Amino acid sequence: MSDDETQSIYRILDASANRAGEGLRTMEEFARFSLDDAELSSALKSLRHDLTGALGEFPRDRLLAARDTEGDVGTEIGQDSEYLRPGVADVVAAAASRTQQSLRVLEEYGKTISPAAAKQIEQVRYRCYTAAAKLEMELRGNVLRERLERSHLYVLVDACESESAFCELVQTLIDSSVDVIQLRDSSVDDRTLLSRARAAIKITRAADSLFIVNDRPDIAAAADADGIHVGQEEIPVVDARQIVGPNRLIGLSTHSIEQARESLAVGADYIGCGPVFPGRTKSFDSYVGVDFLREVAAEISLPAFAIGGIDAANVDQVIEAGVNRIAVTGAVRDANDPKAAAIALKEKLTGSNAN
Repeated sequence: MSDDETQSIYRILDASANRAGEGLRTMEEFARFSLDDAELSSALKSLRHDLTGALGEFPRDRLLAARDTEGDVGTEIGQDSEYLRPGVADVVAAAASRTQQSLRVLEEYGKTISPAAAKQIEQVRYRCYTAAAKLEMELRGNVLRERLERSHLYVLVDACESESAFCELVQTLIDSSVDVIQLRDSSVDDRTLLSRARAAIKITRAADSLFIVNDRPDIAAAADADGIHVGQEEIPVVDARQIVGPNRLIGLSTHSIEQARESLAVGADYIGCGPVFPGRTKSFDSYVGVDFLREVAAEISLPAFAIGGIDAANVDQVIEAGVNRIAVTGAVRDANDPKAAAIALKEKLTGSNAN
C-alpha cells in the first residue's frame, strides 16, 4: 500500500474506533443507570475493554497522527433525523446500530494492518449483536409498561369480514385516541388471526398504541404483538410468560378481590375487572358491580381496566368507584358514531381524578 492509502486506513480506523466506543458507552450507561441491570452492564463494559485491547494492535501514534476532525468532510453532512430522538428507545437503537456498523468497519479495514486485531474485533462484534438485542428487548418491555400506565381506553375488536375492514377499524380507533386494542375472535382460523394481528401491529406501532391478542400466546409471539390477555380458565399467566417472553404484556381477567391479589403473585402486568354491568357482547350468571372496583382501587397497584357493559351512561359510576381505565366493545362498536363515542369516553376517563 502507498503511504497515502495507509494514512487513509488509519484515519478510518481512528474514526470508527471512536464511534464504536461512544456507542458502547451509551448502551452501557442505560443498562447501568436506567435498567439497573448488572449483568448487561458488565457485558457491555467487557465489550468496551476487549475492543480497547484489540485496538492496541494498531499503533496509537499512527491513529492519532491520522486524525483530522477539522478536515473531515463528513462533519458537514447530516440528516435532520440524526438530531431527533423521540425517546430513550430511539437513543439506544441508534447507539446499537452505530456501534455494530463501526465494528464492522474496524474489522474490515483492520485486516490490512493487523489480521489478529481484526479477528478479535470480529468476536466483539458478534457479542455486541447479542448484548444490543437483549438491551433493546428489555427497553421495549419498559416502554410497553410505561405506555400501559398511561392508557385509559381499551377496545376489544373481532377480525371483521376482511383485512381491509379490520385495518380501517383499527385506524379509526387509533384516530379516536384509543390506547389499547385487543383482537378477540374465536370464530376465525389461526392464519386469519395471525394475519390480522400482523396488520394491526403495523398500524398501532406507528401510532404508539398497544395491541393485545386474546387467549393466544402463540399468535401474540408470532405476530410480535405487544401482549396477550388471558382469563381465569385459560392458559395460566406463568405458562403464557414462557411463550411470549419477559418483555411482552400479560393481562388477566379477575372477578374477585382474591383473584386480583393473585394476579400480582403470578406476574400479570394488568388486570381486567368485571363483568361490572350486563352488556351486549357476553352474558354472565353474575356481575361484580362497582363494589369490586372500589376494592381494587383501594388495594391493587396494577393497572386495572373495568370491563363489562360499560358505556357513556354508566362510566361515571366506574370513575366514582376509583377506576379510570375501562375496556369496552359495544360502547364503541355499536355507537352511531364510533369515533365520537370513543373520544367522549376517553375525555371522561382522563378528566377524572381516579388512579
